[in-house]
Amino acid sequence: MTTAVMASRNWDPSLSGLLASLEESRGNVCTSDEEFNFLSNMLHSKELHALFKVHNKILEKERNERYRPVLASSMQIVLEIMDAIIPYLGESDDCKELFFHLQKPHLQGLLCSHDAVAQKDYYPRLPEIPQDVDEDEETVKIVQLVKSNEPLGATIKTDEETGKIVIARVMHGGAADRSGLIHVGDEVVEVNGICVEGKTPNDVLKILQSSEGTITFKLIPADGKYGLRESRVRVRAHFDYQAANDVHIPCKEAGLDFVRGDILHIVSKEDKYWWQARKEGDKNLRAGLIPSRLLQERRILLERANSENKGEKIITSCLKTPDSCLPEKVAPVIEEVTERVQMCTLLNRGEIGGSPRCIPKIKTKKIIYDTAENDDFDREEIPTYEEVVKLYPRPGMLRPLVLIGPPGIGRNELKRRLMITNPDKFKTPTPYTSRPPRTGEMHGKDYFFVSREKMEEEISDGKFIEFGEYKGNLYGTSAETVKTLISEGSFCVLTPHYQALKMLRTSDVKPYVVFIKPPEFDALKETRNAAFARSTFDESNSRGFTDEEFNEIIRSSRRIEFLYGHWFDETIVNADLPTAFEQLLQVVYKIENEPLWVPATWVQ
Repeated sequence: MTTAVMASRNWDPSLSGLLASLEESRGNVCTSDEEFNFLSNMLHSKELHALFKVHNKILEKERNERYRPVLASSMQIVLEIMDAIIPYLGESDDCKELFFHLQKPHLQGLLCSHDAVAQKDYYPRLPEIPQDVDEDEETVKIVQLVKSNEPLGATIKTDEETGKIVIARVMHGGAADRSGLIHVGDEVVEVNGICVEGKTPNDVLKILQSSEGTITFKLIPADGKYGLRESRVRVRAHFDYQAANDVHIPCKEAGLDFVRGDILHIVSKEDKYWWQARKEGDKNLRAGLIPSRLLQERRILLERANSENKGEKIITSCLKTPDSCLPEKVAPVIEEVTERVQMCTLLNRGEIGGSPRCIPKIKTKKIIYDTAENDDFDREEIPTYEEVVKLYPRPGMLRPLVLIGPPGIGRNELKRRLMITNPDKFKTPTPYTSRPPRTGEMHGKDYFFVSREKMEEEISDGKFIEFGEYKGNLYGTSAETVKTLISEGSFCVLTPHYQALKMLRTSDVKPYVVFIKPPEFDALKETRNAAFARSTFDESNSRGFTDEEFNEIIRSSRRIEFLYGHWFDETIVNADLPTAFEQLLQVVYKIENEPLWVPATWVQ
């Protein structure tokens, strides 16, 4: 930005000088264009300019004599006036009225606030440290914190060896942390003059809850170094968490609630089981407690084990009881409950499919592009947190858009609509096949025609992101064709089998994964029948969907989401095709123009 433009915006001189120095050093600083542009944009932002104006106004008023207080001891003068008029209270009604008004708490509070501002006495002052301390006595420190609606930001526990009350953790950004005087391991001796020896943490908590105003702690400092640096790690959460429902959290008030997909700034991992974190972008600088990865993984494993054991016990019990022995009204209810428990157990195992009695068998259309069914590895994954960083858009290197979902949900129709909006921009990889070309088909346009031996060799080498056999011929999508489209600057659009994510979600491809999800059964049936949608479960596509096929779409969607939901960047519910397409266009805009969170390994 030129000096003339900066002058026209009425920039602060110091900010203008900083911008000029930045431009001059562009070629001399060892940094990437992305980092340089980020800093330049920040220095050009209106928000930063507004902060400079506010800062300058404050300094201007402090230097201006008109804004300085006349005196900083108004409360003392009021006390002197009250002493002076006491002898005249019996003689003058005016003196009585004045004396009455000067005693009002509201007026005295206003005058005390005026004096505090005038003296710039914004924080409580620590009492003087006694000078005549016996050398044999333990060093103590007196810490005063002002109690407010904000938690104090520290938790306490009983030391297992000494039985003393000690500081268990200090929450980053909280009142205790900001004071710089309270540290992990400090022994609590007194709270507001009350000795806590022999008391429990709950007893100390009651003292704090009943205290008002300033809280004074008498502490014996812990040995060790303080001021540990704040972590810069960001993670994406793959589960919902509510501290109020967690019976194991050390302090519910210190917990941080979040939902699946939230980006969390992990500021401390010192505790093995309880991390400290803030939500990314949250203006509240105080950190909260969240379960660590280790703790959450153990919880998930325990929940899965309990769910399987409970489901198997209920099913076994129900199956051992003959229907004839059950009351007429109870038998159908038990049957329904048994079926639901079985479904939950199978879902936890990743084995949705069930018995013919529980889940109707549907004749499905063969899927040409299908990977080998192998969910064992996927079921072993325990998604909790994934470390992420921001990836900025790169000109000429667009991230491919991957649409995942169950058969029949409309992924291919969404892709078709997207590609006809701009055929030169949106492209999809040409598949490979081992069958011979048909009349009118062109190599490289309709298919890449290769020998079966060649294709089997490349499949065994892991060069295909998905593959399958149909009527004796192999079909598949090569990873190399996807990478070629990306390097050419095309916007690659894919609708692969969900298991292809294991091959696609790499640092070379960097896909943006959108899960196309069905609505509830009634909405799914109503919208598809209204649009005269043809069943994808029928090879001839000559009929509509059946109720069993609608249920199969929903069941398949739940299975995919359970196994791979932690890999989804976004979810679109395809209840109405035009609305879903509009949402897909918004995703395209986001990929092209906005920095997005990706796994940290993709940019290292």
